[in-house]
Amino acid sequence: MTRPGWFAGLMTGTVLDGQIDIAFLRTDGDSIMEFGPAKMVPYPDDVRTAIAEAVTAAQSWNFDGDEPAIFAKAESALTRVQAHAVIDTAQAHGLPLDQVTAIGFHGQTVLHRPPTQTRTGRIGRTRQLGDGALMAGLIGRPVVFDFRSGDVAAGGHGAPLCPCYHAALLNRAGADETIAVLNLGGVGNITWQGKDGQLVAFDTGPANAPINDWVRRHGAGNMDEDGHIAARGNLDRDRLATLLNKPYFSDMPPKSLDRNDFTASIADGYSLADGAALLTALAAAGVARAVEMLPARVERLIVCGGGRHNPVLLCLIAEMAGVAIDPADKFGWRGDTVEAECFAFLAARHLAGLPVSYPGTTGVPSRMPAGRLAAPGASASLTGAGDTL
Repeated sequence: MTRPGWFAGLMTGTVLDGQIDIAFLRTDGDSIMEFGPAKMVPYPDDVRTAIAEAVTAAQSWNFDGDEPAIFAKAESALTRVQAHAVIDTAQAHGLPLDQVTAIGFHGQTVLHRPPTQTRTGRIGRTRQLGDGALMAGLIGRPVVFDFRSGDVAAGGHGAPLCPCYHAALLNRAGADETIAVLNLGGVGNITWQGKDGQLVAFDTGPANAPINDWVRRHGAGNMDEDGHIAARGNLDRDRLATLLNKPYFSDMPPKSLDRNDFTASIADGYSLADGAALLTALAAAGVARAVEMLPARVERLIVCGGGRHNPVLLCLIAEMAGVAIDPADKFGWRGDTVEAECFAFLAARHLAGLPVSYPGTTGVPSRMPAGRLAAPGASASLTGAGDTL
């Protein structure tokens, strides 16, 4: 076990909301000792544009041939901006960087292809943009990064990676197996822990990503604020039933999604409000199906991520899944930065040699650690971090 220390975690999700989530956590990789500073930092416009271009280019590339040139540009830019975010947040809260043991740097997922469940058992592929060596040089502290590719190479899905942190939060709250954690980001994922410590976790289906994309496409903002648009719509229940017949919703876990497996195009032909109603109901119905697949009956979901701010979505989940819903904040958790905290926690687990991936979460054959370690160097410079393209 590693000694307790301060770790920083960084996360930018598939919802593509244009911001960096950063959080500091004092931990030994097993238990949570203290929550430190946390902040959400917006990307500069040029970096946000580069990331969006990289995600679009990734769809055409699809792991075939040379990577798109935009990857390298976006990777350098987002790494430099996130390094600044670590330094600025630490300084603003009086936390000396030399007291930060390491940084957990998730990077930006641009493409994720899960393994196929066939006789050939095709290995999946996943790509996150994030230069760990560059960040280590910029900050002068060790950086743990590239958390998913080792899992995928071992036959796992590379996702979800937060269950061991969700378990630590559940243990801290004294929760039992009737309570599960639901994260509603671009994609939804759920974590359940049994009495014996068994972890089961998987992606529930689309969540915020298609809803936000649909609203943006119609020039109605960046998201469905408080679910007001969906609340005005009429739900096409026949179309919803057809969508729920897609294999993903009946496939048993382990399973994972790319943000583009279910896109806003699902709602093509509908009005803004009716399309939002359909996409919101699909997110809720995916959660309901997921709850049915858990090993024990769950009576309550603790919800983190941006989707917990959407009361229409939460009410639909409660109704469809037959569960009580509590926002993570009710338990003293920081619902907007749980994933950033998670990668601080995973950095500590990496240094301690503790597992992150499990057969019941990502589907790896046996428990395994995650991430690669980059030691600090002297060659990088923060100069121009906000103007890198």
